[in-house]
Amino acid sequence: MESSPETPSETPRQTPTQAPPELLRLRASIDNIDAALIHLLAERFTCTQRVGELKAREGLPPADPAREEVQVARLRALARESGLDPTFAEKFLNFVIAEVIHHHEAIAQR
Repeated sequence: MESSPETPSETPRQTPTQAPPELLRLRASIDNIDAALIHLLAERFTCTQRVGELKAREGLPPADPAREEVQVARLRALARESGLDPTFAEKFLNFVIAEVIHHHEAIAQR
């Protein structure tokens, strides 16, 4: 059985130097934004680690549902104002909150 001269696996792929300049510029911007997001998340987790240590010292629970509810509402509103899907923003925040609670639980067990 002969294969066609250009099957999908044989189709040449565009290398970064062959990509249109605008695509390269947009990708560079995305890379910069991704780096900023990682740095911001690291800074956020530094703060939440300190919160976890304080909660452990004070005998406070790792989770604070009332605070979380306020934060979800606040970030959903910010998302709407920014043209971002509020549901996506809430899912992202819930993911971050779950990780923070996990860290706080670990700190409390020490």
